[in-house]
Amino acid sequence: MTYVDTSDVSVRMFITVLLVLLIIAPMISLGVLRLFQSRKKAGLLLIGGGIAVYAVFRTAMSLIPA
Repeated sequence: MTYVDTSDVSVRMFITVLLVLLIIAPMISLGVLRLFQSRKKAGLLLIGGGIAVYAVFRTAMSLIPA
């Protein structure tokens, strides 16, 4: 069994992956599911919310110096 060296992963990259996996991707996938269930308003709100979280995150990351 081998171990993966994660010491080279930056904090910025870790937060990006964490945010995408825990918030943005589930919101968009639930939105698509709601659209297939013919619940357009809920689906579009979830997809829009996922896109909004992504936009806020990108803006916040551009303001913080690397």
